[in-house]
Amino acid sequence: MTEYSDAIAQFDAAIAVAKGDEAYAALQALVQATVGAKLFTVMIVDMDKELSSRAYTSHPVDYPTSGTKPLNYGPWFDIVHKQRAYFVANTIEDIAKVLFDHELINALGCQSIVNMPVIIGDQFIGTVNMLDVEGHFTPERVQMIRDVISVPAKLAMLAAQRG
Repeated sequence: MTEYSDAIAQFDAAIAVAKGDEAYAALQALVQATVGAKLFTVMIVDMDKELSSRAYTSHPVDYPTSGTKPLNYGPWFDIVHKQRAYFVANTIEDIAKVLFDHELINALGCQSIVNMPVIIGDQFIGTVNMLDVEGHFTPERVQMIRDVISVPAKLAMLAAQRG
């Protein structure tokens, strides 16, 4: 048994009955129990319309789920969308290079981030975004996200769509 077996079992039980946002809440609980994140959001992408929308947030006042925004083409887009790679930054200075809302992120006590692309059926459907204090996303934590969070993230997105 691994140190995160209980967290996976709890996610499994929660996702089995989840509807809509409950699926994202189950994923957030799994993230909290394994790698930790002060701020957790899920973005959905419509590549045909070139729009993204926040589907779930742990901070609804600061990062509401309403509305859409046009895709922001640039270095972050190239990494996460085109290369389908994780974007990892462990300082607010590195975050500021690619995210316009870096001041709000910093004000929330977050100076590190992992944006995990979610790919299903060879389609980029969104990102799971985890933020925490400076230096939080060590190589070991990023590997845990790959090993423990990536498949449940796909499941949560599918379950939420079935809502």
